[in-house]
Amino acid sequence: MPQRCTITIIGAGFSGSMLAVQLAHASGSYAYDVHLVDPRPAPGLGLAYSAPRPEYLLNVRASRISAFPDKPQHFVEWLLAKGLPADEDAFCPRQTYGQYIQECVSHILGEVANGMRIQLHSQAAVAATIDKKDNTVLVELADGHILRSHRVVLALGNFPPLGLAGAGLGGNFPPNYHPNPWTPGALTGIAPHASVLLIGTGLTSVDVLMALHADGHQGPIVAVSRHGWWPTVHGPARHAQYPSFYASELAHLTEVGAVVRVVRQHIRGAQAAGYNWRDVVDSLRPDLGRIWSNWPLVEQARFLRHVASVWSVVRHRSPEQNVAVLKQLRGRGQLRIHLGRVRRIAPQGADLGVEITHGGQHGQLTARHVIACTGPLLDYSRVQDPLVKSLREAGHLLPDPLHLGIQTNENGALLNAAGLASPMFFTLGPSRRPAYFESTAVPELREQAAALAQHILSQP
Repeated sequence: MPQRCTITIIGAGFSGSMLAVQLAHASGSYAYDVHLVDPRPAPGLGLAYSAPRPEYLLNVRASRISAFPDKPQHFVEWLLAKGLPADEDAFCPRQTYGQYIQECVSHILGEVANGMRIQLHSQAAVAATIDKKDNTVLVELADGHILRSHRVVLALGNFPPLGLAGAGLGGNFPPNYHPNPWTPGALTGIAPHASVLLIGTGLTSVDVLMALHADGHQGPIVAVSRHGWWPTVHGPARHAQYPSFYASELAHLTEVGAVVRVVRQHIRGAQAAGYNWRDVVDSLRPDLGRIWSNWPLVEQARFLRHVASVWSVVRHRSPEQNVAVLKQLRGRGQLRIHLGRVRRIAPQGADLGVEITHGGQHGQLTARHVIACTGPLLDYSRVQDPLVKSLREAGHLLPDPLHLGIQTNENGALLNAAGLASPMFFTLGPSRRPAYFESTAVPELREQAAALAQHILSQP
């Protein structure tokens, strides 16, 4: 009998789960053992789909969020089979989508048709070291069990924010400062009439506002950000796509300014052709990774300084239902915007005093609760997860110079300090932002999972 190959996938959120599903559905016959490792009790949910809150909506329409790139109607068909609303242009609750991914994973556990055996380990991986005697990786689990692996895939998802460095709180957060709104029960201690200050006006802030609104919160809310820009609203569903202009006009461009000028030209001309700016932006989606990788490092840094905040507003849009709630909260004066950066937070009796700077001016705000909505930690040089630290200290994992994720090659193989690709360590998901920049949404991640599964299976 041939020796069985062992693949260990660390992380069973969307990315890790979809990689396991793609492996299980690969045509052929494989003597493979696949270990899916995650401390959460159930696979497929991850951070994005685990909150049991129906007001948290997907920001991609149902018709575009199938788990399988080659089966675009799979999610809509699943909704129909479950007797759930199945409008393909609707934005479904994220908890519903989590149930869908869970079911996709549950079907592959055990032995599957192509000979793979897939096992779930509901615990954390704490270290991964190379055994040079046989060139395998020893993945250590929290209970001390060792998984001897030929391939290890990091599907770690997003790490929670560290809080505000230098804000004066250190790591000893008072109970009314909420550094991570995704922590289970993070908002349950907020009284209905308490004042709330949100740091940020992105999609995380929108979710927090949806939760507070659903809980009947009546107290004043202030959102602080440098620009005060909320995510734009999705337009009406359109089934006619704006024609791609990547190959003819963008493929050869290596400067951010040149790309921006071309895109603006198309946006100006789109309306005359019956389109709007959203159609132009959406037409870029299949080529965003190539546009990003065409830029040298200095141009990528320029994009992050000058364009990324605007891009986030127009690219990562919000469903109409969410925008309607924002308008309602602002219209009745419950929600206000304050421009600036939060520099320091300090207790003031039962409240928190928040020091703000903007345009050289200093100001002070006070709120009973402060919620950091600044997004996940992307800088792998600051991630303190034991597994990441062990790989980083051994030189197997290199954070990228722009602090976006992990340095990899085109297949997701981790690079070492010499720029050599590992034959054993791979990654997918948000950690691959240095290669793609856009590496968080389902349409991109499912493609990554399919491509990585094929690459791993093609290797000896």
